[in-house]
Amino acid sequence: MNSNYNMFHVEVLPPRQDAEDLEVRLDRFAARYKRVLEAGYCACITDNAMGNMSFQGPEIIEEYNLPVETDNVMIHLNTFHSKKDLDNILKSCISQGIKYLLVVSGDGNIRFPKLKPSDIGVEGVSSVTAVELLQYINREYPGSFISGVAFNPYEPEEEEVEKMARKIDAGAEFVITQPIIDKNPVVDRLISSINIPVMVEAWMSKKLHLLSDCVGYEIPEETEYDPITTLSNLQSEYPSGGVYLAMMNYKRQFNLLSDISINAGGTK
Repeated sequence: MNSNYNMFHVEVLPPRQDAEDLEVRLDRFAARYKRVLEAGYCACITDNAMGNMSFQGPEIIEEYNLPVETDNVMIHLNTFHSKKDLDNILKSCISQGIKYLLVVSGDGNIRFPKLKPSDIGVEGVSSVTAVELLQYINREYPGSFISGVAFNPYEPEEEEVEKMARKIDAGAEFVITQPIIDKNPVVDRLISSINIPVMVEAWMSKKLHLLSDCVGYEIPEETEYDPITTLSNLQSEYPSGGVYLAMMNYKRQFNLLSDISINAGGTK
């Protein structure tokens, strides 16, 4: 198994394009990105997270001349782009040595362009999903990327498993789940049924209303939730794959990761 799958995958959010203190936020992004790489983890850069128009990871990496280590950088890529912007992002990744992509349908809004099937040479579908985007990437940029996809254990299982089969047929090489807070039987069944690596996602924020939005059911705000304990438990329950860390607090949590990784027998 590639070493990329056995490490912490730490989410790094680019700043919104309309941020008032933009220079400060860009500098913060660069510092966090370098901190993740220096610790030996994988920096996972989101694509317009939560429907907010943000800078693209590759353009910040280029502008700030940030280092790229092939196994330690992953770019999220969704369907809310024009064809021209999509190709520019992919070509920029290639020129910078970025190979790992997390290909998702994405959460856009009316301000964003949306790929149309005709843009990427697809027929017989009404909209572009992660499946069609994967097919396009592998057809037009063969051998350039190692692409993964998302899995939602909170949707009807039969439908999600069928979607996963189509994603794998389209060229998916790894999977990252939606956030789970404990051992999950749907995720367990997925792991046992496919032959590509599965990484689980740990929710590192105490903002449970945002977690409720991710998992699709309400988690009361008064629920006791310790992200670090949850992460440690997930490391123990799923030792064969890495863990994706969403919404992490860099000031309070980052320095605790090495102890969790070592104690769980994971790769630092």
